[in-house]
Amino acid sequence: MKKILPIFSYLLHPIFISMYAALFYLFYKDDAFTIQEKYFVLFQILIITVIVPILFFLLLKSTGNVKSVMIHETSQRIIPLVLQCFLFILLVKRSIVITRYPELHFFFLGGLFSTIIALIYSLFKVKASLHMMAISGFAVFVIGLNMHLQLHNPYWPALLILLTGITASSRLEMNAHTNKELLIGFIIGILPQVLFLYLWL
Repeated sequence: MKKILPIFSYLLHPIFISMYAALFYLFYKDDAFTIQEKYFVLFQILIITVIVPILFFLLLKSTGNVKSVMIHETSQRIIPLVLQCFLFILLVKRSIVITRYPELHFFFLGGLFSTIIALIYSLFKVKASLHMMAISGFAVFVIGLNMHLQLHNPYWPALLILLTGITASSRLEMNAHTNKELLIGFIIGILPQVLFLYLWL
């Protein structure tokens, strides 16, 4: 188990959560979009939330501004979190617009607010688990979408709740966070998503 748990820290890294959420959303609203539109949306999200951050991370690592993909030190988190804020703003303003993708729009808007809160914490040298922030926000989104689309499918919410617990265990196993840091990440991931649920549920 000790060898398996760290794998989840990479599979459920915050950088991939946006893609997972988009895939889930497009799969369950299958009839609303053409195949071409789905690929276009996924391509945009892949570029903005995965490719650009990876390239930016490599640049920061080459200049010595970050040491690890997990970004353990709060001082090293500030620049990536600022970039993440701008990328989320780009998504909600230009790509994932409220008129066409309302639920996904509010998911990214919730992600933006969570990232801003995490950034503020980092400025005050308080470390929050970005893994917990991302996975807990995703879990709320899946639960909300399950209710909104009346899917009556208990398995996806149950899976996301399970993955949230596995992620927390993984971060503890890797000595990446304390219980307090995991709790902070959990709360700032959930709160914005829950607040925005009232606007689209």
